[in-house]
Amino acid sequence: MTASGSDSRGNTALAEQLGAESLTDAGWVTVVWDDPVNLMSYVTHVFSSYFGYHREKAEKLMLQVHNEGKSVVSQGTREAMERDVNAMHEFGLWATLDRAE
Repeated sequence: MTASGSDSRGNTALAEQLGAESLTDAGWVTVVWDDPVNLMSYVTHVFSSYFGYHREKAEKLMLQVHNEGKSVVSQGTREAMERDVNAMHEFGLWATLDRAE
């Protein structure tokens, strides 16, 4: 494949497919779910420290988890969201990966 994205036969289908996948790859989210274990203050702390959210945003997300049962806490590529889900698990929070709506 050449730098222009086409092979020696001029076939650009693969390059176009890869380009389309990279555009839609940012369509993933990390969802944190309510649990009976973690204190609200701890969840707020995790959102602040890991994601770098200001206290107000971290509290808003925590209250959404508490009141609605879940909250989308980050959005990005599948790889980045897998990393965020794993980090939430390391903090003891229940989290899953899902497609963005």
